[in-house]
Amino acid sequence: MDVSLRRGKYAARFAGGAADIRAAQALRHLCFVERAGGAARPDRLDRDRFDDLCRHVLIEEVQGGRLVCVFRLMPLCGAEIAQSYSAQYYELSALRAYEGKMVELGRFCIHPDVQDADILRVAWGAMARFVDEQGVELLFGCSSFAGTEADTYVDAFAMLRERHLAPKRWLPRVKAPNVFRFAQRPRRRVADPRLAMLRMPPLLRTYLVMGGWVSDHAVVDTDLNTLHVFTGLEIRAIPPARARALRAVAG
Repeated sequence: MDVSLRRGKYAARFAGGAADIRAAQALRHLCFVERAGGAARPDRLDRDRFDDLCRHVLIEEVQGGRLVCVFRLMPLCGAEIAQSYSAQYYELSALRAYEGKMVELGRFCIHPDVQDADILRVAWGAMARFVDEQGVELLFGCSSFAGTEADTYVDAFAMLRERHLAPKRWLPRVKAPNVFRFAQRPRRRVADPRLAMLRMPPLLRTYLVMGGWVSDHAVVDTDLNTLHVFTGLEIRAIPPARARALRAVAG
């Protein structure tokens, strides 16, 4: 099992040990705590109990080795869905009936000082390689919007409501105490597609163009200063042209 690949200026690989995982946790702390305005933790590491259950992927600059992106992957089956990170915030019992292999994608972040679309391409290439090698049929996780003010993302949430809600058979139910039920909002406006996609987080945008779907509500996470939606992508639903492009990156 390997996600190692190199494309252009960037290379992706699995973490090789404790030092790599600490580096990933340090980048996560920068993105999810410091840049979000949270109180810095004494060790400046973002870590939780799920880290020991996951495979961690690091994307680095080929020249110099600077770490620019990290995420983690947690393989599961339907019967184990309650053990996922997402299950802390969403009632996912419907997915217990999912028969195929699944993997939770979590703690995805890109260094805030680096703006390069190739990083996301390499990340998805690495995920595509893992998915193919493991025979994964469902990729899922939480996709975060910066801040907790839902009005900032009116068009984005309107588009999610109109076009991208989860199939009823897999729809997550409310579990978190503070949620924004965007699917129940009065339909006072039609989403402006251009504004919606501009306000959509890059990771979620990529999920959606590949056929992904979301929960009918967003969780308001005041600890991390985010709004997040449960996001699922059934691999067989990816349009053939996009699947070929991903596999071309994955090599």
